[in-house]
Amino acid sequence: MTTYLLVHGAWHNGQSWERVVPWLVSAGHQVFTPSLSGYGDKAHLLGPEVGLDTHVDDVVGLIVEQDLTEVVLVGHSYAGLVISSVANQVPDRIAQLVYLDAMVPNDGESAVDVMPVTQTLIDLATASDSGWRVPPMPELPPPFGLFGVTDPADVAWLRTLLSDQPVRCLQQPVRLDNPDVHKIARTHIHCTVAPEGFERRPVPAVQPNGSPAQIWELPTGHDCMITMPAELSELLLRLG
Repeated sequence: MTTYLLVHGAWHNGQSWERVVPWLVSAGHQVFTPSLSGYGDKAHLLGPEVGLDTHVDDVVGLIVEQDLTEVVLVGHSYAGLVISSVANQVPDRIAQLVYLDAMVPNDGESAVDVMPVTQTLIDLATASDSGWRVPPMPELPPPFGLFGVTDPADVAWLRTLLSDQPVRCLQQPVRLDNPDVHKIARTHIHCTVAPEGFERRPVPAVQPNGSPAQIWELPTGHDCMITMPAELSELLLRLG
């Protein structure tokens, strides 16, 4: 049995994985899909003090409390930052890091360093009445839709999951200063339908642990757990 810990991205919550979970569970595996502080069942915790460090503590706390080991730790989008710092804190508990259409940081980098377009969101948030709220990205014309979701029923459902993102999540740096974190195998899953301005960094040919880079692609938009759950699950099961 493999333990999968699936971490949602900005604005989303743990329910966004609900179409993937049955595939992994039916294959005999254990799956955790927590909502980070400020989202879903933790929406009441949303506030200006919530940042990347808060979300890292959320995930580390779950791993330690549940005494999870050999975890396949999956981070979608912004959560690439989260899983990186989580692995830095508890590398002995992580078997694989999966960057699912995600930000892939180096030590000391924030979201802006990884994806400079994020600075626009920060500027809008700090200039707003709240000074800290980053609202969800707007829906775009097909094929990009709402985070890559274009089916009207799915878009309506996705809207019920979304919350504002605290700006500190995009400002705090990732920590990757534990040498053991670089021993963990990485897999990158890229969604190939993306609007201009959201170009990802090239993945180096060699992983930090010295093995060749492992990059898989899905021909869909950003929220592939909603649009291609079976295909995503199939890829994740290869790592179990």
